Amino acid sequence: MTRTVAIGVQDFRKLIEKDSFYVDKTYFIKEWWENRDDVTLITRPRRFGKTLTMSMLDYFFSVKHAGRSDLFEGLSVWKEEAYRHLQGTYPVIFLSFAAVKAENYEMAEKKICQLIVNLYQDFDFLADSGFLKGEDSAFYKRISINMDRADLENSLSQLSRFLHSYYHRNVILLLDEYDTPMQEAYVKGFWNELADLMRGLLNSAFKTNPFLERGLMTGITRVSKESIFSDLNNLEAVTVTSRKYETAFGFTEEEVFHALEEFGLQNQADSVRRWYDGFRYGNCGSIYNPWSITQFLDKKELKPYWANTSSNALAAKLIQKSDREVKMAVEDLIRGKSLRIITDEQIVFQELDENPDAVWSLLLASGYLKIINIPAEDSSYAEAPASYELMLTNFEIVTVFQKMIRGWFGICRPSYNDFIKSVLRNDLEGINEYLNQVVLASVSSFDSAGRPCGQTQPEKFYHGLVLGLMLDLADKYIITSNWESGFGRYDICLEPRSRKDDAILFEFKVFHPKKEKSLADTVQAALEQILAKEYAAALRQKGIPEEKIRIYGFAFRGKEILADGGYLRSFAE
Repeated sequence: MTRTVAIGVQDFRKLIEKDSFYVDKTYFIKEWWENRDDVTLITRPRRFGKTLTMSMLDYFFSVKHAGRSDLFEGLSVWKEEAYRHLQGTYPVIFLSFAAVKAENYEMAEKKICQLIVNLYQDFDFLADSGFLKGEDSAFYKRISINMDRADLENSLSQLSRFLHSYYHRNVILLLDEYDTPMQEAYVKGFWNELADLMRGLLNSAFKTNPFLERGLMTGITRVSKESIFSDLNNLEAVTVTSRKYETAFGFTEEEVFHALEEFGLQNQADSVRRWYDGFRYGNCGSIYNPWSITQFLDKKELKPYWANTSSNALAAKLIQKSDREVKMAVEDLIRGKSLRIITDEQIVFQELDENPDAVWSLLLASGYLKIINIPAEDSSYAEAPASYELMLTNFEIVTVFQKMIRGWFGICRPSYNDFIKSVLRNDLEGINEYLNQVVLASVSSFDSAGRPCGQTQPEKFYHGLVLGLMLDLADKYIITSNWESGFGRYDICLEPRSRKDDAILFEFKVFHPKKEKSLADTVQAALEQILAKEYAAALRQKGIPEEKIRIYGFAFRGKEILADGGYLRSFAE
């Protein structure tokens, strides 16, 4: 009988008891335990089974679930006799920071305090039984939403001590989505305050805690040691290039194809591979996102399910502030090209504003990019940045990425569509009207200052804005940016895939009061540059006649925009 696909269930017990679809990953228990690392950090993208894995560990090790061998019978870990005797034998502290999303530091601290309060309530028997005495009892009572900073930072280590005293065993500490508060803090502007808190909390819990048996943290990014793990020398970081646990998160191709057979969808194997394959961890080059696969098994439709809405704010901020070269690279990625990039798997938040390449590390960690090949010498846990060839992960990511770019530009959909339609119709009035609407809606959320040296580069900013608007036309046009043609480099060219459509050239100029009297003069200068530098030469060489080539000049002054143009032949005459 085919199992039911339970969407979004992250509780291991619920999946097993209801005999829902589940890919057996319990071998991770044995692998993790036998590696004997004191503290392990595993980074994987969102929706990759991290929380379900943590729930599985909790049900396996926690004394609260002693006697629940029925949850593991028939699964791979239960084939190991020694591990049957481990089930339900350790005190386990399990908490998640996934919901710690706040607008300011005070709210973030309160949310963390509330999580600790809820955690302590799970162990109220320590206080209710009279087991805790004196200062220990007083500390337990001080744990509240308004606890002071020192008590908050020591809360996990103190709870570890209480549980050790009660059970006479060290604790296993599981912290899921550890980096969510820090990503939110960077985006919202209170990174330094939260980093100080997290440094004290995590080091107390995982470094100076003598009652810790094993610790495991999961997240999307590996935050640098200097940021919050400065004293945590016992941390084993498992990232994209690591060979440890390379198949424990996500589905292997064998697991996916076996599931397709179970649900009678084996004839869709090639399409499923094209849509959802492509994640690479360690030496395993065919890993699938569990969220997309379970959604497909349930709905039996090939479409983008992995619409990552909660972990892309940081990457969005970096792309919005990036220069033209980054936006051009994004364009190349969507067109199926690869990039050779220096990436650092350690995210140094304090340097993100000054490092234009940081966005690639974020996109790699978040799952939007994949490493095509991991050289043997780089498949280690080295601290130094490495050079990798990167591509968008799969077809699903391409479609999601295009939609996210529109969202990152802050563009309302109606204006966006109308601008595209106006360009295709050669409607100058519409181009001007709707591009002005777009800029009014989005410029305020962009950093158009460009480089950190303080020199403004507004032309690059507007170039990137219009380029982002054009990317949705990739199915009808070959979109190139800043390519050589004639006697210079044009800004953007739309080369039609069908010769029945027009080719289009764009040139951008920012108003210079010392050179021009009005925006109309600036537009004219842009059009004259297209003609003088023969930007249409490459299109002519491809056999596109002048009557099928259109040129447009765009002039910008703050949030004011003026566009003019038309068919090349009329200007050439």
